[in-house]
Amino acid sequence: MSTQARPLNRVRPLSERVIEVLLLAAASVGVLTTIGIVGVLAFETFEFFREISPVEFFTGTFWSASIRPFAWGILPLVTGTLLVAFIALIFAIPLGLLSAVLLAEYASPRLRNVVKPVLETIAGIPTIVLGFFAINFVTPNLLKPIFQDDIGTFSALAGGIVVGLLITPLIASISEDAMSAVPRGMREGAYAMGATKWEVVRKVVFPAAISGIMASIILAMSRAIGETMAVVLAVGTNPQLTLDPRESIQTMTAFIVQISLGDTSQGSVQFKALFAVAAVLFTTTLALNLISNRIVSRFRTAY
Repeated sequence: MSTQARPLNRVRPLSERVIEVLLLAAASVGVLTTIGIVGVLAFETFEFFREISPVEFFTGTFWSASIRPFAWGILPLVTGTLLVAFIALIFAIPLGLLSAVLLAEYASPRLRNVVKPVLETIAGIPTIVLGFFAINFVTPNLLKPIFQDDIGTFSALAGGIVVGLLITPLIASISEDAMSAVPRGMREGAYAMGATKWEVVRKVVFPAAISGIMASIILAMSRAIGETMAVVLAVGTNPQLTLDPRESIQTMTAFIVQISLGDTSQGSVQFKALFAVAAVLFTTTLALNLISNRIVSRFRTAY
């Protein structure tokens, strides 16, 4: 006589169900917060575009939100933001990747335990401190001797340098994790073929870790675009359409800070412009994060 197995019905204790509800609530907070932010940005941006033409906003080459005659062309803010981010990446990518190679391939465990925490400490420095560092050290001691009177107290180059220092640990840490995840057998196989240490790094480790390396660079660019206080202090508040790194410019984040700390009345065009610029900034960083996820999924290698 065959017996049919009866399903195991176990009543979960009340504490387990309470924990599940708490975890769901914690996850919902992040989702609802994001929805709220997007909703506020969308509503205020729509109100702004009811008064200002979107064509003027996205194609205009002159921005003046606080001095008459008012102008609402966002291109100077966008180019200023991208210029600072580009300069930051020029400094951060070599420093970050070389640091990652050192930690993953050349450093002893003792040296790695010392260098990596010190490197990551840079990311914990308040950004306003880096802004003062740009004004009081980078510009007068590094840039002035080179450019003389061609560069002022505020410049995109000074801002790009300090932001580059800020994002270097991000590139170094993520890239080092990606390189360390490459199986030891791939390195040993290359050594068996007669490859040198540097050839193994260039031709084996780098290609195998390319998804993590590219993701770190894109995430660092997203971090550089969204940087605020260091940029506000270092680059100034002069919105102009220029690619000269010696000039004082204004970024999107710097404009948001300027309007937020001023006497702008709620409901005015300047107040609504704040949300329109924030929406552009939010969309840009979101696009970069999506690109990063796409690259990781496209070039991911499973070992």
